[in-house]
Amino acid sequence: MEVHTGGKGTEPARMPNVPKGLFRNIIIGVIVLIVIIIGSTSFYTVEEQEQAAILTFGSYGSTTSSPGLHFKWPYPIQEAVIVPANLEQRIHIGYTERGGEIVSVDSEALMITGDENIVSADAVVEWKVADLKQYLYNISDSETFLRNSAISAIRSVIGSNKLDFAITDGKTAIQSDVRAKLIELQEQYETGIQIIDVKFQDIEPPIGKVQEAFKDVTNAREQRSTKINQAQRYVNDILPKARGEAQALLEQAESEKHSRIVNAQGDVAKFNAVYNEFVKNPNVTSNRLILETFEKVLPGAKVIISDGGGDTVKYLPLNELLKSSSSNTSTGTTTPTPAPAPTPPPPPAEPETADEPAAQGGTQ
Repeated sequence: MEVHTGGKGTEPARMPNVPKGLFRNIIIGVIVLIVIIIGSTSFYTVEEQEQAAILTFGSYGSTTSSPGLHFKWPYPIQEAVIVPANLEQRIHIGYTERGGEIVSVDSEALMITGDENIVSADAVVEWKVADLKQYLYNISDSETFLRNSAISAIRSVIGSNKLDFAITDGKTAIQSDVRAKLIELQEQYETGIQIIDVKFQDIEPPIGKVQEAFKDVTNAREQRSTKINQAQRYVNDILPKARGEAQALLEQAESEKHSRIVNAQGDVAKFNAVYNEFVKNPNVTSNRLILETFEKVLPGAKVIISDGGGDTVKYLPLNELLKSSSSNTSTGTTTPTPAPAPTPPPPPAEPETADEPAAQGGTQ
């Protein structure tokens, strides 16, 4: 093929020769590029603290919450929007951190209490994504919305309480009320945000003499609470001991009472048994009581009992018996005491005759 540029004396220009297979290589390269693009947009990775929303032609399709490598249709058919939904996040209300320093934000911190005083409140809101679809489609800027709703809840709660209550004993109650109010706002607007906790850093008057005065009041209240706690701790230490001692005395008295009752019942039972035997044979019981009394009154005496029958006086060698018993006791041997010989009965008296007086009289 020749190309004439016109004019005289010029030679025709020729087209350069195209290498063989160039168009085929270009087509192959385009196909490879398309495959790379399709492959790179068809796979996505979800980390441990993330969730992915799958959009099909821009419309929400599903949520992937399991970590790992996942497949989807290539872009622009499907798109994966990855959000750190499982990560607990924080926003600061009333202050910000810049270069490691805390800088107060007065437009957020300053607010009016119920008794028309100015107070400065700093708080931290902890939150996470609960519903990914609501989080992506119902709000455009999640952090801005959450910040504004937190400021609104704090102003609403502090505006209904007095300054003295807010900076002393009411911090915990206000914190709980703000959290409940903030959760209510998130549910009302269906933001898909879960409020984990709301923590106040400081609730105090603005910097100046007023703040110093309120700090003195706060310190006095804290000292009072400390004294009350110390007194309560002392009470908790003393009362259990006193109650334990009182209980021990009661149990000891109850044991003594039970012991005396049992002993008295035993004595009564013993007396009744003796009395019943006494009623059956009063003489035996009387003799036994006499003998037992002798044993108690004369514990070391030698008592010899003999039969009192007969008309004559019986001879008992008491001195010899006592001497022999004392000698046996001193030598450690015991000699049996011989029984006294029976006394012979007295001879019968002779009968008097009637003539004896006469005989005697005759003799005279």
